[in-house]
Amino acid sequence: MGPHPAVAAIRLAVRRVLHDILDEHTRNTDEHPRDPGGSGRPSDGPGRVPGAPRERDTSPLVLVACSGGADSLALASALAFEAPRLGVRAGGVTVDHGLQAGSDLRAAEVSLRLRGLGLDPVEAVAVTVGRGGGPEAAARDARYAALDAAAERHGAAAVLLGHTRDDQAETVLLGLARGSGIRSLSGMAAVSGTAGRYRRPFLRLDRQTARKACMAQSLPVWDDPHNTDPAYTRSRLRHEGLPALEKALGKGVVEALARTAQLSRDDADALDAWAGRAEAGVRDADGRLECAGLNALPPAVRRRVLRRAAIDAGAPAGSLFARHIEEVDRLITGWRGQGAINLPGRVVARRQGGRLVIRQG
Repeated sequence: MGPHPAVAAIRLAVRRVLHDILDEHTRNTDEHPRDPGGSGRPSDGPGRVPGAPRERDTSPLVLVACSGGADSLALASALAFEAPRLGVRAGGVTVDHGLQAGSDLRAAEVSLRLRGLGLDPVEAVAVTVGRGGGPEAAARDARYAALDAAAERHGAAAVLLGHTRDDQAETVLLGLARGSGIRSLSGMAAVSGTAGRYRRPFLRLDRQTARKACMAQSLPVWDDPHNTDPAYTRSRLRHEGLPALEKALGKGVVEALARTAQLSRDDADALDAWAGRAEAGVRDADGRLECAGLNALPPAVRRRVLRRAAIDAGAPAGSLFARHIEEVDRLITGWRGQGAINLPGRVVARRQGGRLVIRQG
């Protein structure tokens, strides 16, 4: 008799991602072979007989980010099961945000559980959560910084995250409420981060599937009290907003929002590619943006060019909102001699002699 359907579903999702990681690892190994001593020289260097079989690199390491909740624990169990069968090394990281009493003990318990699953290396990382952007954003920033650092320390090829289809639906609704544009409506990408570091195998699975998988495997799940605390926007959306939408519109809202995310991502990717090509055509010989050329572009493309220019000048992407870009856009489409526009990161945009200058000032 096979595994429980929920267990089979999470394992299949992880297996697919591991296959992708292995394919990428093989391509990178073939394109950049290294000598057995690890010096970085090509394999045909000193000490190797020309034409002899190439010594393969060690298998890739994949880490799972695990809080001890149902989603990430189900992900950890699936990784522990699938990785050895595919020749992949598997480890885990749990992040202690220090926001609750006993959080250090909780992190230690999660680490023991990950080791009990057979994962190695396993690391618990304590972080200090700042105040910028609100508590949820600050905790997220601290968490990703810790995961990035852990991946670098261990030389991990990827870090798996347990975001589900329900998380995706919540992200889309939050983006819609903020009026952040199509890129925000595209939600979380299945692959993101530097060099595609972060992978989200569960974006097509619902939260209940992960919880059922944990129950079927007798895995003790920790329910973070912050997930039910109405002080947090996402918690209110999860326990009040989405149920109200489903009551008004019927079942299937979560699935529809997840489909919206994918469709929006496809559109956003296409517009970003268009903007990338268009940017070269609206810069003069000195690399400055020509207002006439910008004005001729479709608004969605032009605003992407402006956003990219602002980020290149030093504006933090996470602090650069649609209202900022709209103000800069008016220097092109509604020019009435207005002054400079101040952007996050001490970046200033101003119009000078038919050119748009965006730089730190």
